[in-house]
Amino acid sequence: MSQPAAPKKSSRVAAMFGRLAALAAVYAFFAILTPGSKGFMSDANTQLMLQDIAVVAMAAIGMTLVIIAGGIDLSAGSSIALAMITTAYVLNLGPEGEKLVHAYPHLLPLLAIAAAIAVSTFIGFLNGALVTWLRIVPFIITLGTMQMARGFAKLVANEQNIYPPAAVQDLWIARLLDPAKTLFTFPFLPLAVWLVIGAAILTGLFLRYTRLGRHIFALGSNEKTAVLCGVPVTRTKIAVYMLGGLFSGLAGVLFFARLGAIGQPTEAIGYELFVIAAAVIGGASLLGGRGTILGTMIGALIITILRNGGVKMGWPQYTQEIVMGAVIIVAVAIDKLRERGRA
Repeated sequence: MSQPAAPKKSSRVAAMFGRLAALAAVYAFFAILTPGSKGFMSDANTQLMLQDIAVVAMAAIGMTLVIIAGGIDLSAGSSIALAMITTAYVLNLGPEGEKLVHAYPHLLPLLAIAAAIAVSTFIGFLNGALVTWLRIVPFIITLGTMQMARGFAKLVANEQNIYPPAAVQDLWIARLLDPAKTLFTFPFLPLAVWLVIGAAILTGLFLRYTRLGRHIFALGSNEKTAVLCGVPVTRTKIAVYMLGGLFSGLAGVLFFARLGAIGQPTEAIGYELFVIAAAVIGGASLLGGRGTILGTMIGALIITILRNGGVKMGWPQYTQEIVMGAVIIVAVAIDKLRERGRA
């Protein structure tokens, strides 16, 4: 009974090495074709990629949990935008905004982050509750909440950009994605990147060693069997979508810093596709029951390198969209082939 487990483990290791090889190949492709001090491998461009990777990877962690549980969340991009707007709104409270920033330079950013996470987590709760109570497929539910969250972001911002007081630029929340400048951070790794790495490690341990983590895998593998095994399906689904919303909220805070401490309600359009693609490229099955956080991080790197490299190559926007769409199709096709191989 123990012999079949070895090939299964070796196949997982081989798949992970395959993803790493794909990452190296994509990176080398753009590095070779765009050389020079302002090319793909320049310090400035590396910092830019790290900023983009932090946002995509943070949201992709939550998406991985949702996909493993057999769901999907199309509202991730809108939740990122709503969290970003909420962050900017709290930091720009009323005519006394400038005074509040100076009076509470540490507390006010924490309140802004808490508000952003609360709003996006509520969107996640709404997704989970509607999916379980109405028994409607997640695609339809999250398509609706995607529009709702985007609409609320525009409502809160009054369909305009929110510019917090100039003093916010000096707060730590606005400098999360600044280049590393001290001995306490590794070169080229802003603080936010370390936060993403820490979140990925903790989430990986959570999936592997907690009861809820095992329930998430069981739910995605076979919901009927999970019910027979005593898995609280409703609570687990709601918890998974709330976790997905939480990570989208954190990604929204990082996006706020990424844009220079500005809230833009029309940003992060289409990010749900990048986030889903990162998880699928990383090995998460759209049928549920399978996925790893490490794989998702590799997928986020590949997606971001493709987007950034396309810009450096001077590809038109339509070419970038075609390439990204093709990558998503290939990733899903590979996922289907893996399922057929298992069958």
